[in-house]
Amino acid sequence: MYFLNWKFWSKRNQSNQSKSEQLKLITSDSFNSFSSWTGDIYDNDLIRSIVRVKARTVAKSIAKHIRNDGNILKVNPEPYMRFLLEEPNPIMTMQQLLEKAITQLELDNNAFIYINRDSNGYPIGLYPIMYTCIQVYQSPTNEYALGFELINGGRLNVMYEDLIHLRQDYHKNELFGSPNHQALKELLNVQTTLDQGIIKAIKSSNIIQWLLKYHNNLNPEDLKTSTKQFVDSFLNIESTDFAGAASIDNKMDAERVEPKGIMPQSDMQKEINKRIYSYFNTNEKIIQSDYNENEWIAFFESCIEPILKQLSDVFTRKLFTRKERAFGNKIVFEGYDLAFASMRTKLALVAMVDRGALNPNEWRGAFNMAPVPHGDEYLLRKDTGTAKDGTNTKTNSFIPESEGSDEDENKLEQDNKKQTRKLSKGGE
Repeated sequence: MYFLNWKFWSKRNQSNQSKSEQLKLITSDSFNSFSSWTGDIYDNDLIRSIVRVKARTVAKSIAKHIRNDGNILKVNPEPYMRFLLEEPNPIMTMQQLLEKAITQLELDNNAFIYINRDSNGYPIGLYPIMYTCIQVYQSPTNEYALGFELINGGRLNVMYEDLIHLRQDYHKNELFGSPNHQALKELLNVQTTLDQGIIKAIKSSNIIQWLLKYHNNLNPEDLKTSTKQFVDSFLNIESTDFAGAASIDNKMDAERVEPKGIMPQSDMQKEINKRIYSYFNTNEKIIQSDYNENEWIAFFESCIEPILKQLSDVFTRKLFTRKERAFGNKIVFEGYDLAFASMRTKLALVAMVDRGALNPNEWRGAFNMAPVPHGDEYLLRKDTGTAKDGTNTKTNSFIPESEGSDEDENKLEQDNKKQTRKLSKGGE
């Protein structure tokens, strides 16, 4: 694993070794170490299906570097940042990194991404960290560092400023989100017990298929011998001597036991599943892709948009300095994918195109169609204009005074003077 070769300090901090020696382990109740639950809830099929939907939906968002200095808006103006957001490390795309990080976030309510920087402090790589335990260190200047016990047995120590930390259920601990395993422990135990009961019920319901009733009393050994003879003769599927027919004398009666499938506590199972869905703010329709447009929008706004907002804020704060942010630099995760919308909604978006709110390529993207040349240019209908000038560009019925030439203004003033003279003479 590439994590084993990471160092505690980036190159820009190697000259400040005395600072690292002053770091102390924090052992207070509010800043203790954090551990992942050993009973991995990801092994549960229901929870994995819930997490998969959220992770894949967030991973479909597009990360962009936006620079808005108040006058000009630029998208991905720096090549190094554009490549970082497209290929964060040699083995992952941004979609794969997000899917991995959001999966960890949904399971542990914490996710960490290491920022690898060059000698000048610019980010050149992003790596998700898979850990089993975390220890927190603090310097006298209140700077924090985290020590990760990795799942491969290695250890990674990183300054907190070089980590993108995503968290949910941010409550008691001052640094970490509250883990899920305490809230889900009893629910998963009940669900596991019900699943095991179903397996045992199915096995026990199909053990006995025939009941042999003897008219005379037989000792146990004779009962076993006679039963085995009946099974070998008539119930052996490899035997073709009797062609599915069986014959018995008046010494015994053979009675077929009809197998009955048993599904214990099905209502309880549904209730447990419903509580797990509610915990993750989702439902069965979302998991099984059986939703309509309004149901998906409700899920997107309640579950996905908060994560996209957190991603935008944390990536901006950790990838740019304060000075860079002061010049309008930020990272935005756009989740405007309209693939879930109905055909009527997609066709109605054409009204956004001819009013300059969407360009043709953005509209084509809603239909999963490839962009076309000049499709990134915004269009405006010719029979519309701004409310400021009170006209439209088609009829050109009114030209604002501020847009007229000096010659037009002089001519208008002379016409007004002539009209005034005529009115004054007529008055005399």
